Amino acid sequence: MSRYRYGAYHDGPDPLAPPYDVRDALDAMGDSVLEGNRPDDALRELLRRGLPGAEGRRGLDDLLRQVRERQRALRDRGRLDGTLEQARALLDTAIGQERAELFPDPSDEARLREAELDTLPRDTSQAIRRLSDYDWRSAAARETFERLKDLLRRDVLDAQFQGMKQALQTQDPQMMERVKDMMAALNEMLDKDARGEHTQDDFDRFMQEYGDFFPDQPQDLEELVDSLARRAAAMDRLLASLSPEQREELAGLMEQAMQDAGLAMEMSRLNDALRARRPELGWGSPERMTGEDPLGVGDATTALAELADLAELEAALGQDYPGARMDDIDEAAVRRALGRQAVDDLAELRRIEKELERQGYLQRKRGKLELTPKAVRRLGETALRRVFAQLEAGRRGDHDQRDAGQAGELTGSSREWRFGDEQPLDVVRTIGNAIHRNAMERPVLSLDKTPLERARPNGSNGVRLSVDDFEVHETERRTAAAVCLLVDLSYSMVLRGTWAAAKQTTLALHTLVTSKYPQDAIQIIGFSNYARVLHPTEMTGLDWDMVQGTNLHHALMIAGRHLDKHPDFEPIVLVVTDGEPTAHLRSDGRSVFDYPPSADTLVLTMAEVDKMTRRGASLNVFMLADDRRLVSFVEEVARRNGGRVFAPDAERLGEYVVSDYLRVRRGRR
Repeated sequence: MSRYRYGAYHDGPDPLAPPYDVRDALDAMGDSVLEGNRPDDALRELLRRGLPGAEGRRGLDDLLRQVRERQRALRDRGRLDGTLEQARALLDTAIGQERAELFPDPSDEARLREAELDTLPRDTSQAIRRLSDYDWRSAAARETFERLKDLLRRDVLDAQFQGMKQALQTQDPQMMERVKDMMAALNEMLDKDARGEHTQDDFDRFMQEYGDFFPDQPQDLEELVDSLARRAAAMDRLLASLSPEQREELAGLMEQAMQDAGLAMEMSRLNDALRARRPELGWGSPERMTGEDPLGVGDATTALAELADLAELEAALGQDYPGARMDDIDEAAVRRALGRQAVDDLAELRRIEKELERQGYLQRKRGKLELTPKAVRRLGETALRRVFAQLEAGRRGDHDQRDAGQAGELTGSSREWRFGDEQPLDVVRTIGNAIHRNAMERPVLSLDKTPLERARPNGSNGVRLSVDDFEVHETERRTAAAVCLLVDLSYSMVLRGTWAAAKQTTLALHTLVTSKYPQDAIQIIGFSNYARVLHPTEMTGLDWDMVQGTNLHHALMIAGRHLDKHPDFEPIVLVVTDGEPTAHLRSDGRSVFDYPPSADTLVLTMAEVDKMTRRGASLNVFMLADDRRLVSFVEEVARRNGGRVFAPDAERLGEYVVSDYLRVRRGRR
C-alpha cells in the first residue's frame, strides 16, 4: 500500500487559494472616478489611503507619516559637535592632570613645561597636534591623552565603516594593522574596477578576509560602494552643518587621528573614489539637528546617513513626480526605516495595483491608465445602486424582477432558441427534443462494444442536452425605446461643482438601460464647443472640456440621427446642462461661439428642437443652474416641444434622470 506524506506547498503560490479579491479596492477607486477623477488619479488616491476593509493595512500616506516621525526623532537625538565636546573635555583633563603633577616641582623645567601648556592654541585639533610629541610628566595625563587619540581614531573610522568602533575597543596594535591592510585592499579593488579588471571572485576573497568589518554583509562591490559612499557623504554633510570654526576644528581632529593611525593617505584615496562613483548623494549639503545631547562623529554620521535614506524614501512614497510607480519604492529601505509590518503593507498595496491589471479591471495604453469594460460595468452598477438608494421606496419598484413576463406576454407557441434570446425557456419541448434525438442517435453498447438496443425514451439511460434541443416560448414584442442622454461637458460644469454628478448619472443610466432594458438603444452625447458620442469605456475617464461654448445645436443633430436609425422605437431625449446654448455649427461644420448667445445660435438650436417635436420626441431638460437666460431658454423649449423641465440639486441629479426614464417606460407599457 502506498504511503503519502503531507506538508506545506512550496512550489510557488498556493494553487488552491481563492482568487485575490479586488472588488473592494475597485469600488473604492470607483468612488473617486464617480466624483470626477481620472482612473490614474483614483488609483493613486486609493494607494495613498490604503486598502479599505483590511485591518492594519496602511496606505502610502500612513507610511509617509511614519517616515516623517522618524526624521523628527533622528533630528532630536542630539548635536553634531559631540566629538568636539568630548575631545575638549579629555584634553582639558589631561592638561589639568599634567599641571597638578608640575605644580609641586620648583624646577625651571617644570615652569617651562607650564609655559608650554599656557601657549597651546585654543583650537583643539592644533593643541592635540602640538602635544603629540610632548613628553608627559604625569602618567595619568599620558593615559588620558592616549584615550583621547584612541577615541578620535575609533570615532573617525566608525564614521566611515559602521561598526568599526566595536572592533577597535581592545586597542590591539594588530587590529590597527589589519585595518590598514583592509583599506589598502579595498582601494586596490576599487582601482581594478575602474580599469575594468575587477571580478566577483576578487570581491568574495576580500569579504572572506575582511567581512567582519562590514556588518551589513554586501553581496558585491556595488553594494559595498553604496554603503560606504552613503556614510562618507553623511560625514561630509556633518562637516557642512557645523559653524566654520567647528568645521575647521573637527576636520583637523579627524586628519590628526588618521595621521596618527597611518591611514590618512588610504582614507583620502577612498573618499575621492567614493565621491567620484556616487556624486548624486548630496555631498556638502548641510543638515539641521535640534537635539541637546552631544553625538560622536560615528553616531552623528549614522544619524545623517539614515536621514538621507529617509529623504529618498519620503520622495518615493510621495509619488509626486512624473511617471511615479509603486516599483520605485525600495523595499529594503522601507524595512530598514519602518520595519517588517511596513514591508507587508507595501506588498499589499503593490498587489492591489498588479491584481487590478491582472484580473482585467485596468489596462495601460500609451502610458495612460484606463478602466476596462469589465470595470466600467461594475462602476456603472455602483452608480446605479447609489441612485436607487436615493429613490423613495414607493417610487423604486422591483427592478431585479426576473419573472416570465419580463420580455412580454406569452403567445402560446414556442420556437428554437437563438443566441441573445431573453424569452422564457420551454422546458417540456426542450427535454422532449433531447429524448427524441438520443433515441435516434445514441445506441447502447454491450461490453464487447456491439450495439444492443437504443436508448429508451423513458430516460432510464439519462438525457444529454444539446444546444439544438433548446426552445423558448414566443412572447409579444414589447415596445423598445431609443434613448439619448445629452450631457454638458463645458468648463462651467466644473466651476459650479456639478460635473461629478453628471458623470455619475451618465454611468447609472447607461447601466440601467443595458442591464435591465437591453432592447432599448441608448446613446450618450457629450457637448461643449462641439458634440460627440461617448462610449461606455470612455465615460469613466471622461473629463470636462476647458473650452468656450455650449453647442446644444450639434448635440441635438447627433441625437436626431440616432432616433432616425430606430424609427420604430419610442424616442426619449434627456438633456443635462447648466447653461443656455452659446455655440452652433456653421454650414462648413465649424463651431461658432458667442456670449451672450447670438440670434443665429438660438434660431438654429430651436430648429433642432422643432425637428425633435416632429419626430414625436419630448425633450426633458435638467437644469443645474438658475441663470435667467437659461430659465428663459428651457421654458421656450418646453413650450414648443411639450417636454418637462427639472431643476434638481446636483446630488439628486441621478435620481431625477433615472426616475424620468422609468416614468416614460411605465407610461408606454
